[in-house]
Amino acid sequence: MEHAGEKEEQAQAVSPVGQVADDTLTDQVSDQLAASLESSAEAQDLTDPMQEVILEEELVKDEIDIQIDLLKDPDWVVRREAAITLGEMGDERCVAPLAGALRDGDWQVREVAIEGIGQIGSPAVDVLLKLLRDWDVRKSAIVALGKIRDERVLEPLMQQLRNDEFMEDATDALVNLGEPALPGLIKALKDKEELVRKQAVIALGRIKSPEAIDPLIEMLQNKDWFTRLTAAAALEAIGDDRGREAIKPLLKDSDMVVKMRVERILAKWKKQPATV
Repeated sequence: MEHAGEKEEQAQAVSPVGQVADDTLTDQVSDQLAASLESSAEAQDLTDPMQEVILEEELVKDEIDIQIDLLKDPDWVVRREAAITLGEMGDERCVAPLAGALRDGDWQVREVAIEGIGQIGSPAVDVLLKLLRDWDVRKSAIVALGKIRDERVLEPLMQQLRNDEFMEDATDALVNLGEPALPGLIKALKDKEELVRKQAVIALGRIKSPEAIDPLIEMLQNKDWFTRLTAAAALEAIGDDRGREAIKPLLKDSDMVVKMRVERILAKWKKQPATV
C-alpha cells in the first residue's frame, strides 16, 4: 500500500511536466499535418486543370472505342444508336467506322451513318470520294457528299450526273448543296450529253435561284422537247416574271405535251399576283 501511494505521488509530481510535453508534441504534429495538407491542396490546384483535360480526352477516346465496338452488335437497333452517337461526337476518328457502317445490312443503320458522316463534314470528304469507286456503297457516298459544304465534293457529284444509275442521287445531292452547286449546274446546261443537260435543268428548278433564270430561258429553245418541258417547269418553280414571259411562245410549240404543260403553267400563274 505504501508503494502504491508513493507511485501515485510520483505520477502526480511529474504529470504537469508530462502534460506540457504532450501538448507541445501534439501542437507540432498538428502544425506539420496542416502544412502538409495545405501544400497538397496547392499542388492539386495547380495540376487539376491539366488532369481534367487529360481525363476528358481519355473519356472521349474510350467512348468512341465503345461506340465503334457497338457497331458490330448483332442487334440493328444497337448499331443504329452507335452510329447516331458517333455522328454527334463529330470527331475525325469516327469517319472510318461510319464509312464502314454504310455497308451495314440494315437500311436504317446505313441511313443514320450517312447523316453522321454529314455531321462530321469536311474531314469525311476524302474517305467518301474513295467510296465513289465502290458500286456497293456509291449511292450512300453520294448522299453523304450532298450533306457536306466543301468545294471538293462539287466536281465528283457533277460527274455522277453522267451515270444512268446514280444520276438522280447526284441531282438530289447537288440540290442539297444549293447555291455552291449553281456554277457547275449552269455550265452543265451546255454539256454535250443530253442526260447531263436534263439533270442540270431539273436541279436548277429545284434550287430556285434567280441566277438560273436567264440560262434556263435559253434552254427553252432546245431541240429536245423534254428539255424544253423541264426548263419551263423549272422557270415555273422559280416563279419570276421573266420566266413567265419567256415560256409564252411555247404555247405554239411543235410538241403537244409541251404546249399542254405551258398552258397549265400560265393558267396557274394568272391566279397569282405578279412578282417583281
